[in-house]
Amino acid sequence: MNLINMPKKTVREAIVEAMRKANSPLTTREAYDIIIEFDYYRFNAENPKHIVQSEVRRHCEGLDFPTAKPNKFFQLLKDGKYWLSGVGVPGATQATTKTENNLRKESVKVKDIVDDLKDIHQKHTTAFKQAILEQLKKIEPEIFERFSRSLLEVYGFVNMEVTKLGKDGGIDGHGKLKVGISYLSVAFQCKRWKGNVGRTEIDKFRGAIQGDYEQGIFFTTASFSKEAANATIKKGAVPVILIDGPTLVDIMIEKRFGIDFETMPVYINALDRVLTEEL
Repeated sequence: MNLINMPKKTVREAIVEAMRKANSPLTTREAYDIIIEFDYYRFNAENPKHIVQSEVRRHCEGLDFPTAKPNKFFQLLKDGKYWLSGVGVPGATQATTKTENNLRKESVKVKDIVDDLKDIHQKHTTAFKQAILEQLKKIEPEIFERFSRSLLEVYGFVNMEVTKLGKDGGIDGHGKLKVGISYLSVAFQCKRWKGNVGRTEIDKFRGAIQGDYEQGIFFTTASFSKEAANATIKKGAVPVILIDGPTLVDIMIEKRFGIDFETMPVYINALDRVLTEEL
């Protein structure tokens, strides 16, 4: 076969061509064998059979997993073989066709349920984060300072201390963070506010730590103004990291700090991978 004059196919197009050539449902192994026999595609991969399997499954109706594609070109039959989506199965009886249609309907139901679960999970996460943030806004300032110290400790800071109330000079706590083989002196300040924190507060904090610390961290349960965000890095001055309310909650979730969680597995049908494949 002269490949020079052949239009270049994608893997998916080669699989479709193999099914049309066979005029019957195929396992991915059978599809691969036909592709090789008729030179529909030339693979440059260590495991080309796996590529064929992945391409079919990602574009198959009823198989919805994180890497699945929205465009579906194949359908999964009850015997674990695949056929072209929207095309009648060659040689299928009326009873078989009815069974296959029922299976597809059930797959659609499962997909809709999974989509609903994902939507509920997203709504729960949003409401949960907001509830945690509202709770943080209501705690006493000195408790928020201790909370911030403990959060930094969970993140890897050491020797963290909260300064005595009324004698902090604009610094609520300090400690060290190991960077390479040395330690970075860090100070932090906490503002349990409802409104935006402006640049003035950042400049005051930087002035309080300049010369004594190498990095500053500014916590707030609110948010930072655009001017404050632009003032984090200043030439010749101590850099200040800004952590607003939503970021604070995200760190809590990331580090499982003050957060418990339950694992609820969502099962995805992959039975086709073990019924007929010999990869």
